[in-house]
Amino acid sequence: MPVLRLGDILLVTLQGELHDGMAEQLQQDITERIAHTRVTGVVIDISGVDIVDSFLGRVLAEIAAGAALLAARTVLAGMRPAVAITLVELGLTLPGLRTALDVERAMEMLTAGEHQDGGNP
Repeated sequence: MPVLRLGDILLVTLQGELHDGMAEQLQQDITERIAHTRVTGVVIDISGVDIVDSFLGRVLAEIAAGAALLAARTVLAGMRPAVAITLVELGLTLPGLRTALDVERAMEMLTAGEHQDGGNP
């Protein structure tokens, strides 16, 4: 999965179905990139993902937790309504993850230094 650096922000675009091993590798890759590049933000674009199960939800929350320990904020962008409904039904709140409707708004949140929770409970 490509992880692009845009200034002080990493942009990760997820496409299709993400198998457990790929999700774990993604978590490791993002954490290492944050540590080596010293970025201050991570945008994870899931607009190309149809299904987020409990495992992927947990991995996304763990990515945000690891990023926070390395002084970077994480924003999840492009969540489809069906994915949001599924996450609610599974009882997943994704702690530490702010959300944005699209990548552009996510980038604005990080560059503007917004510290609000983006609507997560």
